Amino acid sequence: MRLRQIVFTVTASLLTASLSFAASKEEVRVLDSADIIDQLLHIPEQGVPARLFSSAYGVAVIPRVLKVGFGLGVRYGRGVVVVRQPDNTWSNPAFIKLTGGSLGLQAGAQSADIVLVFKTRSSIDGITSGKLTLGADAAVAAGPVGRFAEAATDWTFSSEVYSYSRSRGLFAGLALQGAGITMDRPANAAFYGSAGITPDAIFASSGNAAPAAANTFVQVLTAQTNNLPIGPSVTANIVPMSYPEPEEKNVAKVRTFGMNANPDNDLRN
Repeated sequence: MRLRQIVFTVTASLLTASLSFAASKEEVRVLDSADIIDQLLHIPEQGVPARLFSSAYGVAVIPRVLKVGFGLGVRYGRGVVVVRQPDNTWSNPAFIKLTGGSLGLQAGAQSADIVLVFKTRSSIDGITSGKLTLGADAAVAAGPVGRFAEAATDWTFSSEVYSYSRSRGLFAGLALQGAGITMDRPANAAFYGSAGITPDAIFASSGNAAPAAANTFVQVLTAQTNNLPIGPSVTANIVPMSYPEPEEKNVAKVRTFGMNANPDNDLRN
């Protein structure tokens, strides 16, 4: 209930602020993603197994991926991705786009919310350097669902990416073969207020001050994963990222909230 209150409070604040200005589409995308990750992880019987998240290097959420056109159609959606930091915190969200792939939608559904759990840094590097095609550049498998899923599925979690979908209110594992993921650079520039901001700068918590929506997403994910140990397989992936200095001068540092950080204390500094 606490997580839902966080999302609701920030959403309500944005709606109130819309009397003077409307929330940006990027802010709405981040808050929608926070709500999805909260719902996926909040119920153990329907969520991501703790063992999988303990070895996760990155997490992506793409709300409302649409099927466009007749027949097989074209799948398209925009979302966000975060990565795990060396201190076991989560980075600020970078914006991404997803195209192609089979959604396996339930009968009558035209859209689905997608959640991807990345186990390797190389998969994230594929996205930031150009394009990652699931199934070709990285092995993808339907994510196990529920606290007892480990006993009935891929016990070793040997795939590089695990995918989940939600349509008509139900979460399920989904083999998202053939989907391509790229960075949404215009959205990153608009959200962080920096035309030259790079994915590595966002992940390394450098660039312009993060909007409140970014902190909300990080808080929601942190609240669900802060008690999980880091799996040994993910340790090798977590190294500080190098990135060029931003073009703008006097750029403020992005604020992130760590696993045990107090946002109120951060704001007073």
